[in-house]
Amino acid sequence: MGALTASLIAIAGLALGWVAIEMACKPCLDKGREAIDRSLNPDYDPDDDDIRAPLNPSTTPADENASDPTSTVVKIS
Repeated sequence: MGALTASLIAIAGLALGWVAIEMACKPCLDKGREAIDRSLNPDYDPDDDDIRAPLNPSTTPADENASDPTSTVVKIS
């Protein structure tokens, strides 16, 4: 019974350690995973990259409203 308890504690410790490392190193791990995904993508061409372009370009609210012809944009100055 003691061996079972010790193994359960060890497994729980490893799981908690893994979660702690994932949380602490999240920015670095995300960039690394993104680079791996990009390198495994057969349609990715590094020559097409613009060095100054953001990796994840976000859409602006004006872009989302531009596709909807019924919406109106009001500018307050």
